[in-house]
Amino acid sequence: MHTLIVGASLGGLRTAQALRGRGWTDKITLLGAEPWPPYDRTPLSKEVLLGKRSPEQLGLVPAPVLKELDLELLLGTSAAGLVPASRSILLRDGRRIGYDALVIATGSVPRSLPGTENLTGLRVLRTMEDALAIKARLVAGTSVAVIGGGFVGAEVAAAARETGAVVTVLSPGPAMMLRVLGPALGEHMTAVHRKHGVRVHTGASVVGVVGKDRVEALTLSDGSRIPADLAVVGIGAVPCTDWLEDSGLRLRDGVVCDERLRAVGAENIYAVGDVARWRNPRYGELVRVEHWTNAGEQARVVAANIAGEPAVHDAVPYVWSDQFGVRLQIAGRVGADDDVHYVLGGPGTEKFVALAGRGGRLNAVVARGEVREFLRYRGLLAGNGAWPADAVQR
Repeated sequence: MHTLIVGASLGGLRTAQALRGRGWTDKITLLGAEPWPPYDRTPLSKEVLLGKRSPEQLGLVPAPVLKELDLELLLGTSAAGLVPASRSILLRDGRRIGYDALVIATGSVPRSLPGTENLTGLRVLRTMEDALAIKARLVAGTSVAVIGGGFVGAEVAAAARETGAVVTVLSPGPAMMLRVLGPALGEHMTAVHRKHGVRVHTGASVVGVVGKDRVEALTLSDGSRIPADLAVVGIGAVPCTDWLEDSGLRLRDGVVCDERLRAVGAENIYAVGDVARWRNPRYGELVRVEHWTNAGEQARVVAANIAGEPAVHDAVPYVWSDQFGVRLQIAGRVGADDDVHYVLGGPGTEKFVALAGRGGRLNAVVARGEVREFLRYRGLLAGNGAWPADAVQR
């Protein structure tokens, strides 16, 4: 039986590892669009920008371990189409590869500003080349504008500020990281950034880029102009499903899957990572999660299903972010109208633990720099989800 995995980043590699860990000896092909072995993208917006880790240190597994997995590696090669009827995919170089089981792990790509593709100094951050290009411009005194206040924008802003750059974040919403933190905790982290010298403009909409060959400034909807030697665009990402448009698969902000991560209406086709939109039994709805931990958890579920041991993916979402040398951790999902209760620290403190929920239900635990207390409440969240009776502010 031939398992073909399209996408050689975290989700794809972890699926191959999980299959081999189950004693799977059949052929596995790992197809990757980038020319090098699977590497970890997480440090790109943190340690790589700060010069703490080199490209050679980003491998998800050491070379000997990768060799032991006995994979057919097709790197620097991308898929152009899928033909489920013949159980095959088409490559951009014209070749066709057959499969018995297919795993779609093509991830996502960052959104860009239309019409700015050829401007020097305006970048997105997704690949190793992106990170190295940004790092080369991060020097003390450089004017850096970060378009978007989500996770990537916040991490780039923190790293740039640590290099001594003059950093401005342009956040379209009323606070940074609003989608994952909600309004109250988003405002908390916005205050942390301002405390560290980041200039945060909320409700900011970029309407123009000044510069002929290189970026010089950004124009906002209110008519103001933000100087920029470097502009980093962090306005979200879209799942890589363009190559699946004519496949007959159900696509809706990702590949729509059931709770087993099996593509709806297809045989022996699964999706993992950023590209998967699956029915999560815990929440009773379709969700798509762009987090490192989620990709690894989904890989284990897909491997189990391919191996004939039915499994569902219902884990509590978890994500972390290192900013200004302190780790921010989030378990669960913060609702926009959730009540927020601090059990350690409070609004404006560098370190804190906060609970978010509504109607007696605990929906999320958010902590910054408080690992032990975070783990305690994360355990409650994974259990019955009831609001803890002893959750009093300290």
